[in-house]
Amino acid sequence: MKLNLKNNTAGIKLNDFDAEDIGDVLLKIEKTFQINFTDSDLKEVKTFGSLCDLVVNKVKQQHSDSCTTQQAFYKLRNAINSKNPVDKYLLKPQTKLSEIFPRDNRIEVVADIEAEMGFHMSLLQPKQWIVWAFSLLLLAAVGITFYSEIAGYICGGIAILGLVLAGKFGKELKVKTLGDLSEKIAREHYLKCRRDASTVNRAEVNQKIKELFADYLDVEPSVLTKEARFA
Repeated sequence: MKLNLKNNTAGIKLNDFDAEDIGDVLLKIEKTFQINFTDSDLKEVKTFGSLCDLVVNKVKQQHSDSCTTQQAFYKLRNAINSKNPVDKYLLKPQTKLSEIFPRDNRIEVVADIEAEMGFHMSLLQPKQWIVWAFSLLLLAAVGITFYSEIAGYICGGIAILGLVLAGKFGKELKVKTLGDLSEKIAREHYLKCRRDASTVNRAEVNQKIKELFADYLDVEPSVLTKEARFA
């Protein structure tokens, strides 16, 4: 599933991204639409547009015009109210998540909401300076091993353990508002956010695929044209 993209759009060239990153996005697409790509499928994919067509063809659910992001918002609002009752009229797309998930017990509250919804939202992350610090220590450990293998392994172990713990106990919010979170879970857990998982809005599929690529690769959606080529 290692693919690369090539695009002549000025500014960002998608073939600069590592093939494994592209593969990771394909895994996310499989997960959100609950489909599976085969090697023969991917051999036929030459453009970003053909990838979108492949996904649409693999999604067998019946079509429904209902908006998945809207349904994700209602599902999220209901989950929040079931665990920590709030006047539903106070919960709006522009509501700040910092108001819903107070920092002192944020990890526990988010875990409760995830349990209610039935999937992991990947909402929390550590402070970036902590990630950078342990990442630099990990790189330094590689160099240290040339002088002392034991010291290098110890530093590497500390760095890896630090990154794991930072990921587990991080409290920083990846998005700011309830609306942002609704969009996030709608693209990452598309079918699970549908009121009726036996239906899809086929008009949304291409957009959700584009959002997954843009979000994970941190690129502007405008570079993800139908003509963008895999190479």
